[in-house]
Amino acid sequence: MNRNKSHAAKGFTLMEIMIVVLIISLLAAMAIPAISRARYVTRKKAITNNLRIIGSAAQQYMMEQGASQVNETQLEGTSSFNYFRPISKVNAETYNGIVVNSTTTQLSTVEGDGTVVTFNM
Repeated sequence: MNRNKSHAAKGFTLMEIMIVVLIISLLAAMAIPAISRARYVTRKKAITNNLRIIGSAAQQYMMEQGASQVNETQLEGTSSFNYFRPISKVNAETYNGIVVNSTTTQLSTVEGDGTVVTFNM
């Protein structure tokens, strides 16, 4: 019996499959922290932007109304006399109780996980 050894066996060996799985695992291990960090930075920027909106609206309100102090709740709403629409929360942060006066230079809020985010006006 003469066997033809010119045909290689079809399929992958166990070692080849293990190497592919190892490479994919390493790539995933490198990508997951980067994605997590990007989500954190994006959340922080969104919250900072919300604080910027509150600060700008407060300054506009104080100039128009001649007031020296304004509470965040006086500015937020959907009526034509409100200065910005209701803010959607990003990470369970609180904006209630933010008071801006003519000497305020920084606004802060606390995220749901306890991280403090500030915005310098």
